[in-house]
Amino acid sequence: MLARMSLWDELTGQPEAIAVFRAAASGVTQADAPQADSMTHSWLITGPPGSGRSNLAYAFAAALLSPGNPEGDEATRRQVEARTHPDLGVLSTERVIISIDEVRALVTSSQFSPSVGRYRVMIIEDADRMTERTSNVLLKALEEPPPRTVWILCAPSEADLIPTVRSRVRSVRLRVPALADVADLIARRDGVDPALALRAAREAQSHIGMAHRLATNEDACVRRERTLQAALGIRTVSDAVIAAGALLEMATEDAKAITEERDSEEREGALRSLGIEPGGTIPPALRAQLRSLEEDQKRRATRSLRDGLDRIMVDLLSLYRDILLLQLGSEVEPINLEILDRLREAAGAATPEQTLATLEAISTARRRIDSNVAPALTLEAMLISARRRISS
Repeated sequence: MLARMSLWDELTGQPEAIAVFRAAASGVTQADAPQADSMTHSWLITGPPGSGRSNLAYAFAAALLSPGNPEGDEATRRQVEARTHPDLGVLSTERVIISIDEVRALVTSSQFSPSVGRYRVMIIEDADRMTERTSNVLLKALEEPPPRTVWILCAPSEADLIPTVRSRVRSVRLRVPALADVADLIARRDGVDPALALRAAREAQSHIGMAHRLATNEDACVRRERTLQAALGIRTVSDAVIAAGALLEMATEDAKAITEERDSEEREGALRSLGIEPGGTIPPALRAQLRSLEEDQKRRATRSLRDGLDRIMVDLLSLYRDILLLQLGSEVEPINLEILDRLREAAGAATPEQTLATLEAISTARRRIDSNVAPALTLEAMLISARRRISS
């Protein structure tokens, strides 16, 4: 059995940020009122994907909610991990955007007095998914917060939030964790071989969540390998079109695997709560509730597909980054070290200028997918730039 990790142990590679939040939590527990120089009622945690933004938010929440213990007591930690603590409010969307009604409900909840502790902690993951109108609903809560409510927002960067929200939060920036730190975390937490953990951390480019998936999920490894092989096999426009179809199919299958089982469980649970037996007829008066659930599931499927496509393009960026480094004679270790011979072959089949154009095409494709451009056309346009000369 794996040893229980401490409150802050999963925040690998972030010593400065941990020190800030530990000091703030200590200030809360050492006096009846927070210390002005260390604690504030609203925080913004920013950093690149996989840097551990939400992990830090929940660790800080557990420290604030633990009675008299900034390191977190076991019972509170379990409640925070399960999102069942009565003084913890969480907004974590699986859709493309956070709706205004979701934020209104959280703002209303933030006005309640703490039930078991001295604070209520409200966490919004992916705060960058709020529209301006929705952000303005949150703004009112940040401007006039109850004295015992602490807000923690998470976003990739400060620029992802409107200026008026940014001006009312204290920002803490996370950095990209070192490969060794991520590998050590994966090895300790997930109990995998250190060599496998290091390879997963390298191929995930220090993204903690993706490193965990690559180290523990064989399907994720196969998907990544197929992605790289499809790109390396492109020689003609026809090859690019075929590869685009294959990548879209992989992303779609990945999204379905993530969402289908959960969708079925949610529907069964909804039917039970409405008193409808499995296979029974749904009364007309209740169909609107199920339609709402189905619409939410469709939005989640859309986001899941976009996330899958983005993971594919991040893997492709690592591939062409390695090719470019070889073309330029760099001594930097490749991310995809296990296919070094294929990388060298690809590096000799194009110029650095062509590889840079491919990298730019991938970045453009990521923006287009985020803007809801048709995935098939986006992938085709991207991969046409990846054609290589046939070696003589």
